[in-house]
Amino acid sequence: MIRHALLFWISVILGVYGLVYGVMNFGFWWLFLQLLPTFILVGLLVFAYRLAMKGPSYGSGSGRSRPKVKPSQKTMAKVAGVRKGQTAPGKRKTYPFQVIEGSKGKNDDQLPKYH
Repeated sequence: MIRHALLFWISVILGVYGLVYGVMNFGFWWLFLQLLPTFILVGLLVFAYRLAMKGPSYGSGSGRSRPKVKPSQKTMAKVAGVRKGQTAPGKRKTYPFQVIEGSKGKNDDQLPKYH
């Protein structure tokens, strides 16, 4: 862990030294040209992220302002019928199978101590 931190700080110090050396010898234009590819890459990544988060637009601008469609009477009747057919959340379902006890005898001495 200490080795990784040492490598990190050596890299930071060398990077700062290189930037200061370049600015002192070549000016700020050199610094701008050195950092330009980084700015372009970060800008492209931000653009791609925002484009991906926007989702499909289907030709309607942002894709979020779609008109709300009122369901028909027939659809509402179907939904109401499905809701009535569901069981109440407090009741348990009955399953067509059951647990069958094994034929081995249970011995309390053989049970693990952590149970």
